[in-house]
Amino acid sequence: MNHRRRSNNFTYVSSCVKYMIFMLNFVFWLFGGLLIGVGLYAFLDKWQATGSVRVENVYDVVLNISLVMLIAGGVVFVVSFAGCVGALRENTCLLKFYSLCLLVFFLLEMGVAIVGFVFPHTLQSILEESFTDKIIQTYREDPDLQNFIDFAQQEFKCCGLSQEGYLDWGKNEYFNCTSPSVERCGVPFSCCINATDISSGLVNIMCGYKVQMLPVSEASKKVWTSGCIEIVRSWAERNLYTIAGIALGIALSQLFVIYLAKTLEGLDFRPPTVTRYILRPTGRWLVADDRAVRRTQRQI
Repeated sequence: MNHRRRSNNFTYVSSCVKYMIFMLNFVFWLFGGLLIGVGLYAFLDKWQATGSVRVENVYDVVLNISLVMLIAGGVVFVVSFAGCVGALRENTCLLKFYSLCLLVFFLLEMGVAIVGFVFPHTLQSILEESFTDKIIQTYREDPDLQNFIDFAQQEFKCCGLSQEGYLDWGKNEYFNCTSPSVERCGVPFSCCINATDISSGLVNIMCGYKVQMLPVSEASKKVWTSGCIEIVRSWAERNLYTIAGIALGIALSQLFVIYLAKTLEGLDFRPPTVTRYILRPTGRWLVADDRAVRRTQRQI
């Protein structure tokens, strides 16, 4: 004769937590795979068009959009895969790796946010000194980067990067005033205030020619004269509360997912322990759990 009772210290694995983490990471896993696919396609397309892709320093990586997509997609793919498999298979090692990666991402984001909100002018100076010359000089060498710069200048109504504004384009070999090109002393068409002809709807790629030879008062009638980094900083200051709210929402979401991962990581994934009360022939009760009974049966 025996009676069974579940041990009080048994912790059930929460199916809600488990499948919530799985579904969330499954979506990001697909997104990471999409980034890898698009980045790989862009990288191979550029390779076929130019015959080579220059990667000599960190700037070549950061300014190569296809490589950035490949790296970002790879990181998202690996981390979300660890979260998916760790939650689904109840693997403690993968869950620890997943929660650690999320914590590192969170700390990096907080560091960038603090520098951006507390020291905006310092961050602006760092970006201008680090990227202005490199981006301007490689404008025509990378079609993807060129399209991105044109989009940014048209979207934010700016020209160049630094406080020099439209004069930054004098650092490009095609737009430099010493160049034999017809574009000398000019700027890209994306700097023009009215680059598109209203009657024909076509883009006038010559609208920025000879602009660098004009004073700011005259140039401002044809092109945007402020640098993009300054314009973006001003835009961020005008929308500070919106950006802060979005950043706070992302941070809280990350902390919530980290909490779920740590909760699932700390759960007991072993089968439940059932306590048995066995009545011995002597009239005494023997208390044992399933594991002890199974060990005894194996020994017999």
